[in-house]
Amino acid sequence: MKRTDVFGILKLGIILMLYATAACVGLAFVYSATKTVIEQRSLGDLETALKELFPDADSFGDLKGAIQSPDPSVSFDAQYEVSRGGSVIGAAITATGSSYGGPATVLVGVAAGGKISGVKILDLSDTPGLGANAASPSYFVDKPAGITFYGQFAGKSVNDPFEVNGDVIAITASTISSRSITTIVQTAGTAGKAWLDTSRGGAQ
Repeated sequence: MKRTDVFGILKLGIILMLYATAACVGLAFVYSATKTVIEQRSLGDLETALKELFPDADSFGDLKGAIQSPDPSVSFDAQYEVSRGGSVIGAAITATGSSYGGPATVLVGVAAGGKISGVKILDLSDTPGLGANAASPSYFVDKPAGITFYGQFAGKSVNDPFEVNGDVIAITASTISSRSITTIVQTAGTAGKAWLDTSRGGAQ
């Protein structure tokens, strides 16, 4: 092989290496910027959801795993101490459990009195038009009253039975999804009340 050919191959290799390096650096910058935007948006969405469950709250403190799930089938991804004017008024728990189409993640608010302040379904992969109706704001289990599936939990005591087709109205033709979400809500509600009862907030 001629020396000029060798130099030509080496030159081409170096050029390709430089292009590859530049591309990797560019992708790293894009990923970093995108990740920051996504994280900020997620935090904003979470704060909005928390405010929906606790409109009177003025602060949400990360409890960093202080609340433990009593049910091994339901995991707690995040949990927050909810306060107003320095006093604890509730707890909010992001809980995940198995549903018909895979994991379902639900944000559950528990007021200091032991009642569910509200529920917001954050992630659900159940069948569209059936189990997915659990998260739909336009699907009503009580149409005259305008009550959604997740909306029916607001105001319930954590000591209620949480029995689908009993004190919980099921989604039509979606018993598994109904029971799954109900179990997640009940588990988070029970754990949240237990923490509130034993924390400085429970005594206030």
